[in-house]
Amino acid sequence: MSYNLLKGKRGIIFGALDENSIAWKTAERAHEEGAKFVLTNAPVALRMGTIKSLAEKTNSEVIAADATKIQDLENLIEKSEEILGGKLDFVLHSIGMSINVRKGKHYTDQNYDWTHKGLDVSAMSFHKLMQTLYKKDAMNEWGSIVALTYMAAQRVFPDYNDMADNKAYLESVARSFGYFFGKDKKVRVNTISQSPTPTSAGQGVKGFTGFMNYAEKMSPLGNATALECADYTLTLFSDLTKKVTLQNLFHDGGFSNMGVSQEIMEAMED
Repeated sequence: MSYNLLKGKRGIIFGALDENSIAWKTAERAHEEGAKFVLTNAPVALRMGTIKSLAEKTNSEVIAADATKIQDLENLIEKSEEILGGKLDFVLHSIGMSINVRKGKHYTDQNYDWTHKGLDVSAMSFHKLMQTLYKKDAMNEWGSIVALTYMAAQRVFPDYNDMADNKAYLESVARSFGYFFGKDKKVRVNTISQSPTPTSAGQGVKGFTGFMNYAEKMSPLGNATALECADYTLTLFSDLTKKVTLQNLFHDGGFSNMGVSQEIMEAMED
């Protein structure tokens, strides 16, 4: 059901790789709610994914951009404003990558070149994106910038590896830059801490299926799906949340406030 939540709003969506990704679901829902937007990802991700079919479905254009490169971001923002006909109302940062995870490097045995690259892609890119938007005055007042994160930024999940550090940095950037964006531009900046979700990136984490099952049993409402996260993201893009900023918002079925559930207790007694 469409409520025209985003009618007339313009934006950029980073990270739509395939139909399992949260960014992909967000793009579909944003289109249904009346938004116009540009889709973007790194050139290598565009070659790997199927974003062209999403662009056709949502009447959107795709612009390749490496979010770690300021020149690419400047070009993306300039072209997006030309295509969309004005400043932006929303931006979604849904990017994350750990070469250490991908290559099976344990947290206690990091390849620091890989660690630095993962930090740049997953977190520092968020600062670069916002700095570029800020300097170009590319956001409309009461606009909204959202990044996706995970609660490993606050608690230990051993197999999440250096991605936990990346997410902690990402959340700090949201608060710190969000202050200036709010004070100077009346723009909101928030992060959404989502349930473990079977995206391409998520499934690359060791033991992911077992942890998803654990989180399902721990959460009073069960795990939140990618589509449900997309719906939540849209509320942050909308005018319904104009005074929500600097927040890390847990969208996880209640997992983040649980100590232990009855189901887990019973499983331990078997």
